[in-house]
Amino acid sequence: MANTAHLFRRQSSRDLNGSHRDYTKTLDELELRRLKEKLVRADSLGGRTLYGATNQAFISDDVLTSRHVHKPPALLEIFEEPPQAILTSTLPPQDPIEDDNIIADDAPGDERESWDSKITFLLATIGYAVGLGNVWRFPYLAQKNGGGAFLVPYWLMLFIQGLPIFYLELAIGQRLRKGAIGVWNEISPYLGGIGISSAIVSFIVALYYNTIIGWCLIYLFHSFERPLPWADCPVRLNPNMTYYYEKECNNSSPTQYYWYRSTLASSPSVNEPEQFNFPIGLALAVAWTVIYLCMIRGITESTKIVYVTAIFPYVVLIIFFFRGITLKGASDGIHHLFTPRWDILLDPVVWLEAGTQVFFSLGLAFGGLIAFSSYNPANNNCYRDAILVSFTNCGTSMFAGVVVFSIIGFKAHSAYDACIERNDTKNEVCDLQKELSNSASGTGLAFIIFTEAINQFPGAQLWAVLFFLMLFTLGIDSQFGTLEGVISSLVDMKLFPNFTKERITMMLCGVCGMLSLVFANGAGSYIFQLMDSFAGNYTLLIIAFFECISVSYVYGLRRFADDIELMTGSRPHIYWMLCWKYISPIAMLTILTASIYNLIAHGSTYPVWDPELGKTVDMEWPHWCIFVAICLIGVAVLWIPGIAIGRLLGITIVEDSEPAWFPANELRDVNGIVPHEPTELEQMLFCFRPDGSEGACFPTFLTNPEEVLEEDE
Repeated sequence: MANTAHLFRRQSSRDLNGSHRDYTKTLDELELRRLKEKLVRADSLGGRTLYGATNQAFISDDVLTSRHVHKPPALLEIFEEPPQAILTSTLPPQDPIEDDNIIADDAPGDERESWDSKITFLLATIGYAVGLGNVWRFPYLAQKNGGGAFLVPYWLMLFIQGLPIFYLELAIGQRLRKGAIGVWNEISPYLGGIGISSAIVSFIVALYYNTIIGWCLIYLFHSFERPLPWADCPVRLNPNMTYYYEKECNNSSPTQYYWYRSTLASSPSVNEPEQFNFPIGLALAVAWTVIYLCMIRGITESTKIVYVTAIFPYVVLIIFFFRGITLKGASDGIHHLFTPRWDILLDPVVWLEAGTQVFFSLGLAFGGLIAFSSYNPANNNCYRDAILVSFTNCGTSMFAGVVVFSIIGFKAHSAYDACIERNDTKNEVCDLQKELSNSASGTGLAFIIFTEAINQFPGAQLWAVLFFLMLFTLGIDSQFGTLEGVISSLVDMKLFPNFTKERITMMLCGVCGMLSLVFANGAGSYIFQLMDSFAGNYTLLIIAFFECISVSYVYGLRRFADDIELMTGSRPHIYWMLCWKYISPIAMLTILTASIYNLIAHGSTYPVWDPELGKTVDMEWPHWCIFVAICLIGVAVLWIPGIAIGRLLGITIVEDSEPAWFPANELRDVNGIVPHEPTELEQMLFCFRPDGSEGACFPTFLTNPEEVLEEDE
């Protein structure tokens, strides 16, 4: 319909000049069905199937604003009430219509990327949401915070915080069809700082997150050795030509020694970086090169890569599942994980950690979800996508917990049996539950506990290769979405107008590769923990809080619900609207306040490897690290008030841009949408008024004036 209306305008101009025939006809039912088909299935242009924004079926009348169509004053009345459509098939192909007054190439949205299929989008989004935290953070938190009882706050936080914000980001990105900066700046020029903050946080997180990928590459490379280098303590040579095992390793374990001393070359503290770690430096260079090669054509074009990185981790998890449940002690590990300890739910820290785990495992507030959804067609069912991806993510966490603790149960049972054997000569206290509880978190779970269990597998090299290849694909898939949030923001801001997206990607990966060398020294793992503890936590909560406030109180909750109804064919349930306007902001504000209070009350420490004790000890962060942490948080979130203050003072940092295309009229006709009359409950809860206004709503969205008039009517 958009194309036909476009042609009508041009044809009417020709008729008035008397230079062309009138080809217009009344739109019949066949044309309506053809339009609906275009809205659902992309056209095939130039031998390549297009899915979404580049599909010409989606270009709306709204695209051709007064900036694009120059109408003589005498024709204004004619264009006020155009016919509904014309049949373009009646136009002779040999007589192309040309009109200098119509700037078709300037129509916004024509050049935006698009997914080649729905399955590619779903796999990319699932791969982005499902990351390393699902495998090593969720099992540890569940075991630490009440086992099966932890699932109560976990699922509650999913429904009041995770799902609503995930749904919100997919919907607003699909509606406004821009990256994080473009979306929030278009809602209001005073809110452009939200997008900049998301891009900066994504840049910081991508910087240190890729360090984990580098560590996985080192272990993956050494997994082909026989025997595995972390299977036994290294042997040293005495001056008298006798051999002995490294004392430091004997005080700990081969896996701990290999991780802290051989891989990280850990220094005594964060103040003593010591020498440059060449293996990690090389691994980081390789990791950033792989990221660049995977993203050079754009995430929407990397179909085969997305299929591999999203599906392969599940294949490996299933293999480890069947291997794990057949091991001795697996049932003890799984039972230990899910045995509920209800009394621990009285601890507010448990609820705090459940909320943060849900929030960060879904990848909210990074801008990646907004960028991904902006490449979708206008009639994509974003609600169904949000439900599917969110439950897939949380289901993966629980499944990974079963896999991990079946392996931990085997490892604990082996240690318990060894203790019983040693009791013949030594008087030791053997406790299976103590061994089960002795599970590390984060990187320690993957590089110490899991590798120790793999050492005892027959064919340990094969299992090590599968495990670290799985971690590598999990990490690289999440990295795609994180970097896409940065890249799409740079493109939308037009900071490098003469650079292609491929060149911007190359520059970004190159800069990140050089900056990431700060992790390639003895204190690199401590700097990693500093950035992970501060830059990736508090800032994301603040950004997501302002996202909810922006949609609910600036863009307008009623308008947002109308947009979702146009895109999906049905209005969002009142529960989601309650979450967006009240429940989710309160939950995030509560978690943020509790986190800051806990930090002030108890301080923050980091684990340091002690060679003499053969284990890690907690040390207080030095003052300069606290200053760096404050700077990391400030450099991200201060853009939110900074952009607003700059606008008030007449300083424009984020340039305004034309609204992207959105076929509102076509979607309204196809889905049979009629104006929604607020119910009494909606009027009471959300201050919806019969005249279309809304309480505490200040809409500043740059829209087509004609569309506003249509909505008011």
